[in-house]
Amino acid sequence: MDATSNNPITVELFEPAQRSLRIAVVTETWPPEVNGVAVTLSKLIHHLGQRHHTIQLIRPRQNKSDKGYEETGWSELLLRGLPIPRYPQLKLGLPSKKELIKAWSTRRPDLVHIATEGPLSWSALQAAHTLRLPVTSDFRTNFHSYCQHYGVGWLTKPIMAYLKKFHNRTAFTMVPTQAMKYQLEALGFKNLKVVARGVDTQFFHPNQRDESLRQSWNVKPETLVMLSVGRLAAEKNLDLTIETYQALKAAGRDVQMVFAGDGPMRAITQAKCPDALFVGMCTHAQLTQVYASADLVLFSSLTETFGNVTLESLASGTPVLAFDCAAAGEFITHHKNGWLADCDAPKAYIQCALDITQDTSTLRAAREHARASVEHLGWDEIAGQVETIFQRAIDLA
Repeated sequence: MDATSNNPITVELFEPAQRSLRIAVVTETWPPEVNGVAVTLSKLIHHLGQRHHTIQLIRPRQNKSDKGYEETGWSELLLRGLPIPRYPQLKLGLPSKKELIKAWSTRRPDLVHIATEGPLSWSALQAAHTLRLPVTSDFRTNFHSYCQHYGVGWLTKPIMAYLKKFHNRTAFTMVPTQAMKYQLEALGFKNLKVVARGVDTQFFHPNQRDESLRQSWNVKPETLVMLSVGRLAAEKNLDLTIETYQALKAAGRDVQMVFAGDGPMRAITQAKCPDALFVGMCTHAQLTQVYASADLVLFSSLTETFGNVTLESLASGTPVLAFDCAAAGEFITHHKNGWLADCDAPKAYIQCALDITQDTSTLRAAREHARASVEHLGWDEIAGQVETIFQRAIDLA
């Protein structure tokens, strides 16, 4: 798609759910683990709980002291897990079909919702079918795209075959963008429903801009802060972010690069960009200030299923330069609340950064439109859409 185009977003209309539901949610990642799936899923599930649905969360035990949590309307079933290679802080759930059949036979849910596609989730899918429970799923991570960045491109086809088999055995699969729906339908995925990710618009807000934070970064009031938020990993296309920043400096722009996040590529990224600031992993409270205190977010990833960075940045009043894909392709209006580059044109991405930093008024004008473009994406609205899909799956069953 040309970066200057802005296709209208197809919005599905949803009717509210008719009754409170008993929902079993299966996931292999959950806070305090820090990643897009854990953060957005926890927001969604807690909003479903606030809408008077009873939640049973099934997940791997994160450490020996992890006892789970239980209160009225909320319980957790913790099962076995193993550390994921290269990400030891994350757990991969192990097959647990017998345990799930026992649990759901004793306390039968109205519906099973599966958020990830690992061994635990495959067991959940099998157990749900054995007990004739309706199942829905999320497509949240482009595992098949990551293969190219970790030297195992030959796994792309078998992984995609597994994902298609997995999701086509559920009543509905929720995908975050219309573009993702089209892509997966072309590959043979069925019964896809578009539900955007939400953003906490009260939490991420322009009033979080903090001049004292900018001073701690040793930048002048007129310095433009370029921000990268996310895991420092191969699939995030960080080399282009660095190249863009270096091009801005070479052109004489008064800019400072800030990386918020951590990951296996941190040391390499620091070596390639030694004059950048690396603030490490941020709490959510810290992140709101970081977003709002920057002037432009450089989001150069091409592997996102959605890209929560886009919504969080816009809600914070900070425009985004991204490729025309995932959430950016649907929520950024080129030259209004941000800028889009063609996915096959990295040089155009760099040139766009050079163009929009020639005059600081360009960034100021985009800030005026950023927040308004995502204010309708609060989590309660998203939870309402999801609960309606749950009810449809139950009615079909």
